[in-house]
Amino acid sequence: MSAERPSLPPVRLNSEAELARDALAAPLFVRAVRLARWAGPDTRVGAGGELVEAQLPAAAEHLDLPADEDGAAYASEAWRLAVDTGLLDVTDPEEGADDEGQGTDGETEGTVTTGENLALLTGGSPQDVLSIWLDGLDAVHADATAPVLDDFADLVGEDGSIDFDALDWDPEAEAEFLDGVLGNLYLLTLADNGAGEGPVPLPALAASMIVPDDMGEPTDDILEQVSEAMMRLDDQFRLLEPIGIVEYHPVDEALLVEEGEAADASAAGADDEDVTRYGMVKLTPLGLYGIRARMLEAGVDAPAVGDLAGKGADALLDGIAHYPESAARAEVKLWLAEYGAGGAVSAAAELLAAARGADEGAPLRRLHCQQALALAGPSAEPAVRAVLGDPELGGLARVWLAERGAADVPAPPEAMIFWLAIDTIAAQLDADGELDELQGLIEGLSAQHSGFFDEVWRVDHPATADVLEAMGRLHSDKKAAKDARKAAFKARSRAGG
Repeated sequence: MSAERPSLPPVRLNSEAELARDALAAPLFVRAVRLARWAGPDTRVGAGGELVEAQLPAAAEHLDLPADEDGAAYASEAWRLAVDTGLLDVTDPEEGADDEGQGTDGETEGTVTTGENLALLTGGSPQDVLSIWLDGLDAVHADATAPVLDDFADLVGEDGSIDFDALDWDPEAEAEFLDGVLGNLYLLTLADNGAGEGPVPLPALAASMIVPDDMGEPTDDILEQVSEAMMRLDDQFRLLEPIGIVEYHPVDEALLVEEGEAADASAAGADDEDVTRYGMVKLTPLGLYGIRARMLEAGVDAPAVGDLAGKGADALLDGIAHYPESAARAEVKLWLAEYGAGGAVSAAAELLAAARGADEGAPLRRLHCQQALALAGPSAEPAVRAVLGDPELGGLARVWLAERGAADVPAPPEAMIFWLAIDTIAAQLDADGELDELQGLIEGLSAQHSGFFDEVWRVDHPATADVLEAMGRLHSDKKAAKDARKAAFKARSRAGG
């Protein structure tokens, strides 16, 4: 069978050391670390682990934040992250605690101590830092999908209980929506072989989740949903930016003066000069790492260049089967590097062994084997010469040697020439390459030999009939196309199908 295609293209990630430095520089993470080092035995925390209100001004001052409500809110947010990531350990007071567990306002308080993770930020590995940061990302993601409480007092009953049903909040749906948006942003970032380096307009992201693919002109109801989603995403990206996963240019607040104005703009399609006013977002290298980690945890196939280094050649050739060319080359180079400078012959021999087979994916494996051998360099020649007599590999071995101007390359038997032509076209059909290139290959190969279609149908290759049918569809010369279809019929009859 042909190799299963990954659901996402491969991503090129920065090194773990670079990503760890980015994580430690994320503004919210920096504040959390500073507060974790600032906290001491006299620091007062509530029963739920939160910093008590009376401590917030001092915490804000330590973080060089303004002495106002915003400063206190930022300090509280950083404290929560320090607790959520294990930089601080908060012990809840035991039930029935005596007066020593009472604050000055009579409320029960907890105690705070330094968490084990704080030391790992300076003494641990990059993986340790990234693991702690990922816990922080999970916490911020949860905050971003929490309900927006316009008037919390309306939710509190006379007995002090909270009416959660009145929130009209589905936590799973909220998390799924935000993850879908981040997944789309991830895909857009990897678009065009990773060239999607520009920021994405917020209306486009919102529309990607709401407007059906087969919808022509969006309805007013759909546009209203897009507008509402855009405003929600504006709030969420403002929360996500400080943890370091995105660079975000928020919606211009002047557009929010009149309700619905943003929706009208997103519907009409603001011109290029104004589009930045409606929000622009871009994943950072750390964001690519973080979103991929979340997708992997959710069971999504999200490959990264370098995943196949150290694995067998069969895993390499199957893994890169449908990679973009640049990513495939990068993956092969990393795989070859595992063999070291003197291991080219061993690497080439393993690649050639993995390229054999009569299954559906074998032609594409052989194509990628030939491309990988090109990167192995001339020192791989002994392994390549060793397969000159192999019916499946002898053709590509001769091509490889000829491209390097090697001497004493034996001429291929005619049967091998036809077999290689079928195998090459089968590989390109599986690769889903450009139609013009495929058509050029078909016409070039068939023109190299007079009477090509009179002979090629006899080739003992599993894909012979399928390839000839494709040649009949794609060949621009009507006579040649007709000859290809006749040859395909003969091939099927010969094979008993």
